Amino acid sequence: MPASAPSSISAAAQSVVATLPHALWRADQMGSYQGAVTASGHPSLDRELPNGGWPHSALIELLLQQAGSGEIRLLQPALARIARQRRIVLLQPPHLPQIGAWNACGLASEQLLWIKAVRSADALWSAEQVLRNGSCGALLLWQSHIRGEALRRLHLAAQASDTMLWVLRPLNAAHESSPSPLRLSLRPARGGVEIQLLKRKGPQHEQAFYLPLPAVIPGTDPAAAVPLTPLNSSTVRNHGSLDRHTSAAASAGNIAPALV
Repeated sequence: MPASAPSSISAAAQSVVATLPHALWRADQMGSYQGAVTASGHPSLDRELPNGGWPHSALIELLLQQAGSGEIRLLQPALARIARQRRIVLLQPPHLPQIGAWNACGLASEQLLWIKAVRSADALWSAEQVLRNGSCGALLLWQSHIRGEALRRLHLAAQASDTMLWVLRPLNAAHESSPSPLRLSLRPARGGVEIQLLKRKGPQHEQAFYLPLPAVIPGTDPAAAVPLTPLNSSTVRNHGSLDRHTSAAASAGNIAPALV
C-alpha cells in the first residue's frame, strides 16, 4: 500500500464525518441537532444544550422529583415564544392548569389545549395524533409509567414533526433506558431549580447546577385555579375541536389546588 494511503483514508473519513454532523460527534465535544431549536430563555442552561436551546423534532424528558418542582417556570420563556404563533397542548397534567398564572406569564389561555385521557394508552394515542397533525407548536405530556416501546414511538413521531415534545416523568425513571437525546432531572431549590443533565449530545455533565427562576407573579396564586375545560381522548378521536371555553360554573372556591 502506498505511504500516502493512510492519509488518504483519514482524509476520506474526515470528509464522511463532515457530512454527518448531526449523527456523529466526539464524546468530549458538544453535538448538534439537525432540526431547529428554541432558546430556553435561560442563558446558563442554553450554554449546556446542543445548538443552544430546546430541540424541535425530538423527545425531551424532564424527570421531576415531584410535580411543581419549577418545570413550568423553567419552560415558560420557550412556551411564550411558541404561543405567539401556535398552540400548546397540555396532556394529562397532574393538576388543573392555573389560567390566571398562565395569562400573567404571557401565555394566553386561548392558545392552550388541555386534553384529559381516561387511560394511559389513550393519552399516548392522543400524543401521537398531536405530533402527526403538526398544527400545535408544543406538547407537554405527563406520564407516571411509560414503556420503552411507547417512548420510541413518541420519539419517532416527534422526529417527523416540528412540534416540540416534552415528556414529564418521575425522577425514579432516571435509571430506565430511553431513546430521548436530551434528559434532565429537576429538583426544587430556593428561588429556582437544581438541574442535572442526565443525557445530551455532548460531554457528560457530572455536577448538577442551580438555575434561578422568576418568582410566582403576585395575584396568580396556584391554589386559586380556574381550569380549562378538559378534552377527553374520544373528543380527539372524533376529530372534534380541541379547545373549549371555561365552564361558567367553574369557580375558584370549588376547584382543587393546581400546578403552575
